[in-house]
Amino acid sequence: MRSVQRTARTPDDMSLVRDSSLVWLASGVVGVSFGAVSVAGGLPMWVPVLMSLVVYAGSAQFSAVGVLLAGGGPIAAAATGLLLNTRTAAFSLAVAEIIGTGRAARFLGAHLVTDETVAFALAQSDPVRQRRAFWISGLGLFAVWNIGVLGGALAGDALGDTARYGLDAAFPAVLVALVLPQLRGDATVRRCALLGAVIALAVTPAVPAGVPVLLALAGLLLHRRQRVEAAV
Repeated sequence: MRSVQRTARTPDDMSLVRDSSLVWLASGVVGVSFGAVSVAGGLPMWVPVLMSLVVYAGSAQFSAVGVLLAGGGPIAAAATGLLLNTRTAAFSLAVAEIIGTGRAARFLGAHLVTDETVAFALAQSDPVRQRRAFWISGLGLFAVWNIGVLGGALAGDALGDTARYGLDAAFPAVLVALVLPQLRGDATVRRCALLGAVIALAVTPAVPAGVPVLLALAGLLLHRRQRVEAAV
């Protein structure tokens, strides 16, 4: 029976790997950029490598390194990273049931929660596939990101100015592709997403980077309200 179940799951897992591969590719490329920028700016190679293993938060890592390279202290860098990564608390709530109930699963799963893994998991059609999608995409993303950071750190100055490659557009493009199916199929989700986008655009000139994404979660209040009205 177990062999039959494994055989049945293999094509499904391969489809998840195939669908995740674009996210992994984008992550690896941006990871190379992060490692190269950190070392080229004067940080020891072990700093971006260790940060990627322990912190594992792309935008927060870029911001923290930016603070360090600009002359800020470790406390200021850590505070910036924590502020930008606050949104993952809400993401963790969204996938709490998907990750699993075991203590080890929750500990490791919490470390793998990112914009991409949450979006990819929630885009799946049923709870079983959501859980497998989270772990497949999350573990792959973690591995590729850290390999990319190590490669970029080893390359150092050889890559030149990484900003000219337009790598900052990779992740937004991938996230848009992941959420499009839900936006097309659910009018309520579209309205919530629109409200969140309006809020994020409105506050962008006035707040630090990363905060607009956090404030955009206010769009979820509209979703909750409409669900309550539908239940009544």
